[in-house]
Amino acid sequence: MPAAPALRPLRGVRIISLALNLPGPAALMRLAAMGARCLKIEPPAPAAAPAGSSGDPMGQYNPAAYAELHRGVRRRTLDLKTERGRAALARELAGSDVLLTSFRPSALKKLGLDRAALRRAHPQLAVVCIVGAPGALAEAPGHDLTYLAEAGLVTGLDLPPTLYADMAGALLASEAVLQAVLMRRRAGASAARGAYVEVALSEAAAWLALPRHWGLTMPRGAVGGAHAGYRVYACSDGRVAVAALEPHFAAALCAAAGVAFEGMATLFAPATHERLAAFFASRTRRQLDRLASQHDIPLHTLGQR
Repeated sequence: MPAAPALRPLRGVRIISLALNLPGPAALMRLAAMGARCLKIEPPAPAAAPAGSSGDPMGQYNPAAYAELHRGVRRRTLDLKTERGRAALARELAGSDVLLTSFRPSALKKLGLDRAALRRAHPQLAVVCIVGAPGALAEAPGHDLTYLAEAGLVTGLDLPPTLYADMAGALLASEAVLQAVLMRRRAGASAARGAYVEVALSEAAAWLALPRHWGLTMPRGAVGGAHAGYRVYACSDGRVAVAALEPHFAAALCAAAGVAFEGMATLFAPATHERLAAFFASRTRRQLDRLASQHDIPLHTLGQR
């Protein structure tokens, strides 16, 4: 049976992005996948950079990631600090539907790209601005790590395993573009004129932190370690991530491990934690993979740390 065609709800929508590094390009990657015609405007590369280098820092410190992020995206180099560069951008904006940025508000104002100026010159544009924090805090310096720390998502001295705030911010930015396009299609071409949406990475981090705020992922929470069926255990040749949270999965896990299941309270009992730890420690990854398949238990085996 042939694969279903990919949904391309943004077919015919033209998006220009000035956003560098990760959140903006990650949003643009998703928007291009949804059918938008995407143009990325980049500054000239630093004078000391090798010939052909991108002016986006991502293209210099991780060319492979940069290449994947910009697949299907047309790129153009413009020096927006010059009259010529700004004039060329204005011509591009005149035929576009959405502008995506990631500069501080003061930098946009210097370039003549603040909200008021854009509305006067390009009233058809919907503008999505990715900033570090909302309102006046948008001028404060910060990065993914500081936003995660503010949201309570940095524990100990280890760095988080991925760039959560940047990637969540990219999702919120692509969502904002969809909102603007949907408004226009529902209420007519003028409905989204001048639409201006600010996406703050700090708020993206706060959104991701809600389960922790609710106590779900704290040590006493069901998915924070208190539920014996939702943990990472050592096995004889690696580790196993177990996610037997619902009662039917928990019952299947207990049956496989020889633990009497007497309702969900069983999984919160210290004795159950001890029994399951001993059970997993005595099995290999291959045995556990087979067990999961035979008994419909959600788990995934891992190598050593």
